Amino acid sequence: MKLVIVDDDPLILKSLELTLSRETDIQVVGCASDGSKALTVCQEKLPDIVLMDIRMPGVDGISATRLIKQRFPNIRIMMLTTFDDKPNIQQALAAGADGYLIKTDKIADIAGKLRIMIDGTSVLGADVLKKLATETNPSLDELTERERDITRLVAQGLTNKEIANHLFLSEGTVRNNIVVIMEKLNITNRTQLGLAYYGKITTD
Repeated sequence: MKLVIVDDDPLILKSLELTLSRETDIQVVGCASDGSKALTVCQEKLPDIVLMDIRMPGVDGISATRLIKQRFPNIRIMMLTTFDDKPNIQQALAAGADGYLIKTDKIADIAGKLRIMIDGTSVLGADVLKKLATETNPSLDELTERERDITRLVAQGLTNKEIANHLFLSEGTVRNNIVVIMEKLNITNRTQLGLAYYGKITTD
């Protein structure tokens, strides 16, 4: 995957670049220190994923995410920040971010989560999900035991293929079950499904 890293802290930027470049399937094609430069790099390099800080001088990460998504909707954006408050999380997701991680996560773990996100799965850190789960969430009571198992694994960020392997099901069966689960809960995407799961275990 082609990756662009955006952070105004030069030490963090260099550390992320050096470490993630060692991954055989990750090619760091550009770096930027603010949101305006991030947009320029995306125009030049057309990356698969942008790893985006939030608080930066000039154009911040949330504004940059909105601009990049408007022009390049297929570029996936992972927020990586020290800010774990609900307003920043909600604003980033509303701007089009596909994932949200806190900088306390190990860089090796970040690489794995980027791989999950490149397959089209939204990735939210466990702490982020728990922050958002204080909102009203759909009830999981009407799901079968198997459907709850699938929901739990979706919430953990697993792909359909990984869920299928874990539960000894076909990938098609998992995909069909997720459609049914979403219909039962009246939700439309995997991020909402993750929130539904974490909201349930928070209130139990």
